[in-house]
Amino acid sequence: MPNNHIRLIIEDNIPFVKGILDPYATVRYLKPEEITNKVLRDTDGMMIRTRTICNAELLAKSDVKMIATATIGMDHIDTDYCRDHSIFVCNAPGCNAPAVAQYVFATLLNVINRPLDTYTLGVVGVGHVGEIVVRWAEGLGMKVLKCDPPREQAEGSEGWTDLETIAREADIITFHTPLTKEGEHPTYHIADEAFFNSLRRSPIIINSARGGIVDTQALIKAKKQGKTGPLIIDCWEGEPTINTELLALTDIATPHIAGYSKEGKIRASQLALDAMTTFFMMPRVTIDGQMPPAPAQTVSKQGVLDSYDPIPESDALKAKPEEFEKIRNSYPLRHEAPQGSDNF
Repeated sequence: MPNNHIRLIIEDNIPFVKGILDPYATVRYLKPEEITNKVLRDTDGMMIRTRTICNAELLAKSDVKMIATATIGMDHIDTDYCRDHSIFVCNAPGCNAPAVAQYVFATLLNVINRPLDTYTLGVVGVGHVGEIVVRWAEGLGMKVLKCDPPREQAEGSEGWTDLETIAREADIITFHTPLTKEGEHPTYHIADEAFFNSLRRSPIIINSARGGIVDTQALIKAKKQGKTGPLIIDCWEGEPTINTELLALTDIATPHIAGYSKEGKIRASQLALDAMTTFFMMPRVTIDGQMPPAPAQTVSKQGVLDSYDPIPESDALKAKPEEFEKIRNSYPLRHEAPQGSDNF
């Protein structure tokens, strides 16, 4: 019998978890828009994704004691408020990193017009995703410039570069930072008008991190002035209501699905389950089937292309941008890129 003293809400779009915790707690499965302050008045814990904005407005006077987000990022959660009100928060770091790296290379291979190994790639943010992007790019023969000020500060300057050098020397710039507005190295609008004005090689721009990393109006202006090359956008400011002027200027536009692999979703859901069962002292539960293997150490161009075609989602979003959320929620989970290598 469920423990009726533990009351949980789980976003109904989180895959692989439905029914797993029901034997141990009272569980409600709700859409993000159904998760309101009123329903949280009698809720102990939540498992969510990015569409549930956890702030004072949602959480005030609630019974919520823990929030598990089945995502890498936590910018949809007011962590200061949660800390001040003794609400435990956890995320799923690295869960979909291989899928985002797959997205970067699959989209690139759809827009480039010369061999991949003739390009210089600038990677801004070298965490879980950026590390894989760097490793795969080097395996594919690319020159890679790495920018990550917090890591450079912690590890020393060798092997790192700054954003100005990337703006000057990179043919492709891909962003993989969290979205932060405070601290020593804030990333909100890190790609602003000054950044785009400093570009020298009309680079391909990829944002598969967070929409707010890029200043939308500055990017539109830069693209119209020819300061950038092709635009590949998966993360947008104002989601799910996105800027249709920017949409029209993109070469590939997708509805925040870069990390949507089956393996990544299993990892994220299992991490969220582990956090929730540990916090509420419930028995550990596991998702049916084996946990996915470690991501590929290297990939081949053909292996990436065979594993994922971003064009159908791009065409769908460009045709009906008002269906951003519908396309996102009905996206068929893909498998990650397989192990492979190209010979140079």
